Amino acid sequence: MLYLDAAATAPLRPQAREAMLRILDGGPANASSVHTAGKQAKSVLQQARHQVASAVGARDSEVVFTAGGTEANNLALKGIAVANPRGKHIVTTAIEHSSIRRSCEFLARVAGFEITEIGVDEHGRVDETAALAAIRDDTTLVSVGLANGEVGTVQSIDQIAEAAHRVGAVMHTDAVQAAASLPVNFGTGGWPGAAVDAMSVASHKFGGPQGAGALLVRRGIAFEPLLHGGGQEAGQRAGTENMAAIAGFGAAVAAVMSQAGNRAAAMVIQRDAFVTRLVEAIPGAQLTGHPTERVPNHASFVIEGISGESMLVDLDVAGIAASSGSACSAGKKEPSGILLAMGYDPDVAVTALRFTFPDPLDDAAFEQLLDKALGVLSRQAG
Repeated sequence: MLYLDAAATAPLRPQAREAMLRILDGGPANASSVHTAGKQAKSVLQQARHQVASAVGARDSEVVFTAGGTEANNLALKGIAVANPRGKHIVTTAIEHSSIRRSCEFLARVAGFEITEIGVDEHGRVDETAALAAIRDDTTLVSVGLANGEVGTVQSIDQIAEAAHRVGAVMHTDAVQAAASLPVNFGTGGWPGAAVDAMSVASHKFGGPQGAGALLVRRGIAFEPLLHGGGQEAGQRAGTENMAAIAGFGAAVAAVMSQAGNRAAAMVIQRDAFVTRLVEAIPGAQLTGHPTERVPNHASFVIEGISGESMLVDLDVAGIAASSGSACSAGKKEPSGILLAMGYDPDVAVTALRFTFPDPLDDAAFEQLLDKALGVLSRQAG
């Protein structure tokens, strides 16, 4: 099987599996316990926290472990908005992940927040002029995703963050789709996350286990925990930590970051070659998202006149795992809301197809991908 669905979940890395097995085979331990086993568990937790923090230029104390990117986004939106209700106004975009959009809907329905949703252009880039105009003196929170999971477009958020800070608003970015393959920096002076106050990341995008993630929150930013109970995560996220998942998360992040630059460069070369060959070979095929400002491993298309669902079935039979867009929307027959926001007609939006590389393929595997994918799509187009 040629697995080209890393944007949904990347394959588990050997380093993550080894770290998880050490915890699972090591006997019971709770990081909050004071005995030797508990202290050992706490040391593992601290190591993983440091691995995640180091990868994105954060302080260890700024990492709050969660059960994944969805919880991290919920914690950011609801936790920050509730703790900093000034004005009860949130600015976000029309192409955010469902965990952001549903959290905004919840805050509007339950807590009376006003939500301003900014549009995007045909490449999925946020209208910065509209975003800057939407940020008001009473804005509570601004949330703009760093990279879109369906079309791969990477946003420029520095000016938006500066405008948010000028009025005293908190700036959050969902970096779940970006952090594993872009030089994300939550610290000072780095691109592109230096100006944000909160950032969401997820383990399984790095090749760690599913069910682990983190919200990075800058010191001094108040937020209300979603889960109340014990004092875990410095009182910011109650509940006994999932030690095996967190250890795997940290190990996967460390493995990816050790060869991040070379990995990204190699994937850009393969991605661009794949896009060129597919668009040239398949009538009606069109790249979606920005042609250059996109995640290095991400190639997404619409192919007019072909059923997206039938393409996925035939690709699967041919031994290629791809997707039609966000895994959180899989199985839905409605056209992608992301593509509709970008101006695509509904009958074109339902033909969406996405290939996302977990790592660069060797030459033989890449040629096999081209042969099989182009063969399937050519038959469909014919």
